[in-house]
Amino acid sequence: MRKRQGALYALIAIASIAVLPVGAQTKDTEWPTYGADLANTRYRPLDQINASNFSQLELAWSFKTDNLGTRPEYKLEGTPLMIKGVVYATGGTRRSVVALDAASGEVLWVHGEHEGERAMAAPRQLSGRGLAWWTDGKEERVLYVTPGYRLVALDAKTGVPVHTFGENGLVDLKLNDDQTILPDLTTGEIGLQSAPVIAGNTVIVGASFREGMTPKSMRNNKGYVRGFDVRTGKRLWIFHTIPTKTEPGYDTWLNGSAEYTGNTGVWTQISVDEKRGLVYLPVESPTGDYYGGHRPGNDLFGESLVCVDLKTGERKWHFQLVHHPLWDMDISSAPILADINVDGRAVAAVAQPTKQGILYVFDRVTGKPVWPIEEKPAPQGSVPGEWYSPTQPIPSKPPAYARNGISVDDLIDFTPELRDQAQTLIAKYKIGPVFTPPVESKLDGALATLTLGTASGGTNWPGGSYDPETHTVYAYACNACVTPIGLVRPSKELSDMDFVAGTAGQEARMRTGPGENAGADSVAPPRGGEGRAAAPARAGAGGGGGGGGGLTVQGLPLIKPPYATISAINLDRGEIVWQIAHGETPDNIRNNAAIKGRDIPRTGQSGYNIGTLVTKSLVIAGDSLITTSSSGARGAMLRAYEKTSGKEVGSVLMPAPQSGSPMTYVWNGRQYIVVAISGGAYSGEYRAYRLPQEQ
Repeated sequence: MRKRQGALYALIAIASIAVLPVGAQTKDTEWPTYGADLANTRYRPLDQINASNFSQLELAWSFKTDNLGTRPEYKLEGTPLMIKGVVYATGGTRRSVVALDAASGEVLWVHGEHEGERAMAAPRQLSGRGLAWWTDGKEERVLYVTPGYRLVALDAKTGVPVHTFGENGLVDLKLNDDQTILPDLTTGEIGLQSAPVIAGNTVIVGASFREGMTPKSMRNNKGYVRGFDVRTGKRLWIFHTIPTKTEPGYDTWLNGSAEYTGNTGVWTQISVDEKRGLVYLPVESPTGDYYGGHRPGNDLFGESLVCVDLKTGERKWHFQLVHHPLWDMDISSAPILADINVDGRAVAAVAQPTKQGILYVFDRVTGKPVWPIEEKPAPQGSVPGEWYSPTQPIPSKPPAYARNGISVDDLIDFTPELRDQAQTLIAKYKIGPVFTPPVESKLDGALATLTLGTASGGTNWPGGSYDPETHTVYAYACNACVTPIGLVRPSKELSDMDFVAGTAGQEARMRTGPGENAGADSVAPPRGGEGRAAAPARAGAGGGGGGGGGLTVQGLPLIKPPYATISAINLDRGEIVWQIAHGETPDNIRNNAAIKGRDIPRTGQSGYNIGTLVTKSLVIAGDSLITTSSSGARGAMLRAYEKTSGKEVGSVLMPAPQSGSPMTYVWNGRQYIVVAISGGAYSGEYRAYRLPQEQ
């Protein structure tokens, strides 16, 4: 049975909105879509908050999401919107939608869907990453996708479902998808945690699935992308991310594997060139993440950037970043649309950050690489039944902005003794450059391939940001998130795959990701505590700054600093302008006895969920860990860097790490920065900062 809260708050909402002060708002002072604009630049040309005053920021308001569900959430990843003095956000274990006063944070209305067993079985639970807003100049709506994979349209002023959209405000996304969702509509594995994207009158929705390290089957539902009419909810088009027999690309799935292989969804944010009517789809891996023996061939459109027509969904061009994916190198973040100048020539470009720490740059109209991308011989593997691509595409520019692949030179080097111990530790593993394939885990051989720039490496779902004034991309990257990839034969009860992720000598088990079984309708408390999401299994061991799950040397990360970076990449020249370590050295490293008395440069803090914000003069990003400041206070910093040099120019102490990407807006003449924080024992909270009121 469906239950809604929106109507309960309708009168409060109408009364509140009626007395909101009227401010002159423009696109530069609002934040109307997830990435600030459809180009996903995460940029606003605001400068009231700048290098001279950033450290003076004070808390304007905060909003805890604890009561938006049956238990608190410890994984709040949302980026709010702000339009006409109202902040819209998703939050809590029910993924409710809230409308807040932009100046005070006062609740205007709340809406939540009770989906019962359908939400309980959802592959992507908790609050998701945001929502979308639409107006025709008269009517205003907000749209979001529920954990149970329903598209909901709400009146933006009241939070009441729009009864003319779909069926009483709701479109069941498990229907009308050119496939029968298996095993049934309630438990069928498909969902979405990202925000839908609206361009003109079309709302575009992707799909996501469980973590793919240990699939239950080589067969799964397919992650097609669809466009819907924002007024009626009618399906306008569909793009098959795994081609059908009559579509181009089908022949890249050998032995008919396109018929049963699933996944290959677009689980992250989508970008749109509305003027040209082009949509950019960053596509994930097919089933499964680390073994592709059941899907021989290059597997289009797995791990491809695909451009489709906004009105029809027809493919215009594509580029496969990884042939025959084997490393969980999902295209995990929004493509960035940028108008640049290369060798005196104007280029309408699209720049794609990746987990590999490689920025792929294309002409966004033709799909032609801006700089040559060469197919280079790729390392080959020996897992029984696997199919290996002989080559992989490597751009000539820009250079990689994060580590991918592992060599001895990447190992901890604080002292010669620590380096020697690290080399002894990795003797049981295979290492190599980017695209070194997984191995069958053996006690008398390699236990796993140690990888960087794979599951949790480089740039993950928060993506990068872009400054249209200087034509510079700013990208956070985890530079030391080691993922060991070993393959074992599972029991028939676990999976019908020939191989899944695992370690020889240990019973293969189902690996879950953060947030699984943690939603409001989940019966069993999630692992890690009531309401707390489990640590991501795919993050692997040895992540810099976080300790890691085993591959450490005297309690220190296996990989040398910097553990995480922010890079400024100029798109006119294809060059890295500057790169800095992001985040102070973690306490467990600074206080480690093995390096006591040594002068250790700032290491940065690893993590895969840090997004950046760019303003007129600053690049802004928060820490991923709690540390102790020089004054003795414990917390996580929200940091500001001068955008042309990377110099840190200010910071603000927060009670928990950044877990959602920051945004900014101006209301009533005052600039605000809002960021989601959560993690550890601190439940989800949106915090809004502004400068003190002038006396």
